[in-house]
Amino acid sequence: MPDTVDIDGLVAYLVSSLVDHPEDVRIEKRQSDRGVVYEVSTNPEDVGKVIGRQGRVIKAMRTLVRAAASLTGSDATVEVLD
Repeated sequence: MPDTVDIDGLVAYLVSSLVDHPEDVRIEKRQSDRGVVYEVSTNPEDVGKVIGRQGRVIKAMRTLVRAAASLTGSDATVEVLD
């Protein structure tokens, strides 16, 4: 089992790949009582692309991030800010 997993890089890659304005992507990492929360903000035109229809894209992203974090025994999630 790997000791380190680049979850920061994974979140940045996933979000930047989805949007039309990757230069406007901002990701803040904060610690909560349940684990790490990645707060993502994008250009207002790109918010829908990150969320997806009926939230499918953000749900899939959260699943990937949670799985990657579980490799190190921690928990992580992604939140999209307006």
